[in-house]
Amino acid sequence: MDSGPRNEGASLRLPDAISAWFTARGWSVRSHQSELAARVLAGDSALLVAPTGSGKTLAGFLASLIELAAQPPGRARRAGVHTLYVSPLKALTVDVARNLTHPVAEMGLNITIETRTGDTPQSRRQRQRLNPPDILLTTPEQICLLMASPGAAAFFADLKTVVVDEVHAIAPTKRGDLLALALAAVERFAPGLRRIGLSATVADPPELARWLAPSASAGRATHIVTGPEGATPTIDILESQGRIPWASHTGRHAISEVYDAIAAARTTLVFVNTRFQAELIFQELWKVNRDGLPIALHHGSLDVQQRRRVEAAMAAGALRAVVCTSTLDLGIDWGDVDLVIQMGAPKGAARFTQRIGRANHRLDEPSRALLAPANRFEALECRAARAAALAGLLDAPPSRTGALDALCQHILGRACGAPFSPDDLYAEVKTAAPFSGLERRTFDEAVSFVETGGYALKSYERFRRLAPDREGRLKVRNAEIAKRHRLNIGAIVEAPMVQVRLSAGRARVGRALGTVEEYFIEHLAPGDTFLFAGQVLRFEGLSQAHALVTRANHEDPKVPSFEGGRFPLSTFLADGVRNLIQDEQGWPKLETQVREWLMLQKRRSRIPKADEMLVETFPRGGRFYLVAYPFDGRPAHSTLGFLLCRRLERLGLQPSGFVCNDYALAVWGLKDLSAVDLQDLFHEDMLSDDLDEWLAESALLKRTFRNCAVIAGLIERRFPGMEKTGRQVTFSSDLIYDVLKKHEPNHILLRAAWNDAGDGLLDIRRLSSLLVRIKGAIRPVRLTHISPFAVPVMLEIGKEPVPGEASESVLADAARELIEEASAL
Repeated sequence: MDSGPRNEGASLRLPDAISAWFTARGWSVRSHQSELAARVLAGDSALLVAPTGSGKTLAGFLASLIELAAQPPGRARRAGVHTLYVSPLKALTVDVARNLTHPVAEMGLNITIETRTGDTPQSRRQRQRLNPPDILLTTPEQICLLMASPGAAAFFADLKTVVVDEVHAIAPTKRGDLLALALAAVERFAPGLRRIGLSATVADPPELARWLAPSASAGRATHIVTGPEGATPTIDILESQGRIPWASHTGRHAISEVYDAIAAARTTLVFVNTRFQAELIFQELWKVNRDGLPIALHHGSLDVQQRRRVEAAMAAGALRAVVCTSTLDLGIDWGDVDLVIQMGAPKGAARFTQRIGRANHRLDEPSRALLAPANRFEALECRAARAAALAGLLDAPPSRTGALDALCQHILGRACGAPFSPDDLYAEVKTAAPFSGLERRTFDEAVSFVETGGYALKSYERFRRLAPDREGRLKVRNAEIAKRHRLNIGAIVEAPMVQVRLSAGRARVGRALGTVEEYFIEHLAPGDTFLFAGQVLRFEGLSQAHALVTRANHEDPKVPSFEGGRFPLSTFLADGVRNLIQDEQGWPKLETQVREWLMLQKRRSRIPKADEMLVETFPRGGRFYLVAYPFDGRPAHSTLGFLLCRRLERLGLQPSGFVCNDYALAVWGLKDLSAVDLQDLFHEDMLSDDLDEWLAESALLKRTFRNCAVIAGLIERRFPGMEKTGRQVTFSSDLIYDVLKKHEPNHILLRAAWNDAGDGLLDIRRLSSLLVRIKGAIRPVRLTHISPFAVPVMLEIGKEPVPGEASESVLADAARELIEEASAL
């Protein structure tokens, strides 16, 4: 549990048991802890923004501990939950429970503390509804589940405080939309509810405070409490003695130096951005682990028991390093961690700051981090991330309104809990910040959809889920619908997964290792080997929907890839990279290989200014290429690529396809692209007619609709005793999509899909800003050969080609030729 420093404090009346506990350790309550507790005890809500190691966890619970300490030992406990703690991660919930339970026991307080997550046994969850603890630590999904169960009003009636940890990570997501709606409902059951938000990385505190408690009534305010500044972190960038790749996403070239850094530290967290990379880096570290250091692996697809064993071993100080993904980004308090290594660029300043905070949970000592760029562009991005972290700058996610599919899920959940009046529910929903601007007409559409499926689907019995009761309120039609809804609660839509289990012989199922995506298993034949759970496995076959495997030795196993694993490059860091590239006076400070690469680019082509976009054209292998460098992230570049292909098709230039990465976009075709009017080609009007026409023809909107349909409850992934396969979900959603597009094109879920596509996969807002930024600032360069900047994006050809009008097959040897040419440069 976070603790306060010696001899620092503010006046706060502590119960004797709590005061004695502090005194015995020579500690006193920090001023921000005291201020937060005083605000909450006065009946107000508050957002605490404080660095890691400043005692946020203690601050968040202090007011609750003071109130609950009034329960004398031996006296019967109060009837309901007093404090609800909400975390975005199950691992964080377990960690906080462990760090809270021990001090409470030492204080001798009569307080019960329990966790409730998706990993909690059903029997314990049922018991918690009947006999809840004083403090319940849980996740957003579990609150929605409780809200969708009979007796929700009674369960929450005695609730006094809600603590939302790492609130910055929840608020700007659909999980945040669902949580905001759930808390609006909870406050109806528990008037006067106090809300506490905790975060170390907040770019816009007032906006986050508004999300946390938007409906503060007269006399009740939402305060922003700021903790002290922590020590400036020590951040180094690894300058590998090996050759830094021009195009790579793994960081494999620096493994020996990364291992040396681990060996020199007490305990290290090695962060990566994808589960694919986690598996690969873990194996590479073990190959060079000459000292036999205990190194573990942690990511979201591993079996929960394996993850818990790793977390327990870290808490006990039994590991020297853990290779991990974002599953350990937030709040885990392991005091022995003295080094964080980021493999590859972090893609966001706030994310990097969050990860740095996992090292050294002491306010007055600097956290230590090492950045290991995977390629030369990433070397620049790592410098931008370091500069931002040292300056305390954060990138804020763009503002957003509440998702319509999340609203539909909430409406059905409320009906599953108890009948509701649409008028009352609308007033309640409007008190949730993401939906404060929701029009009544849109709300009524959502209710109509949940009730009957909407105009185009109301004749189908399966979509009729609500019915009026005798008082005219809407209720769920039957218990079966409610049961199925509870099985499908949540806003996280992952690709269909298959559980991987060790074979126990003769097709018998053994110990679970975790889950991999269904499409990956479909491409394996018995005897194929792949890397998973930190070991090489041989695929034996499928049995009862499990992938049976045995341990194997193989030099070149496949590595599962996972959808959604890539973080987009933030606008903030993209600006930093552009500035570093244009600053030729600062090049001598860069790594030698990166500096030489930039100088070679200057000689072969051009170095763009920060407010310009370089566009190179050159012939190669009988094809003609156009490579643009917006530096605006893969989603925006991907959308731009599709739209450019459409325009080039209309010009008769027969585009063959495009590829992109975070930094560049390459389009190739059958005709010379160097004579194209670039100002017209990149004109901002492409976001109107071109975008609409392309989306209407593409499969992307169908895929986005599929996720919205799952979240809204139109398509159910899970049924009692079974789960749909990915193919079944796709087939069902595609049929419904076609019906709605033809008969009800303005259906609320089609609008939800358009909104999602624009905000996420397409990044329309960012693309629009890009087109405005480069207007009149496009700098064309006609080349005879590929440039150094172009090599990384050109090497994407063959990995994920996107066909255009010519439908050519990319030459199989293109990547090999580029590697040879890059090596010669």
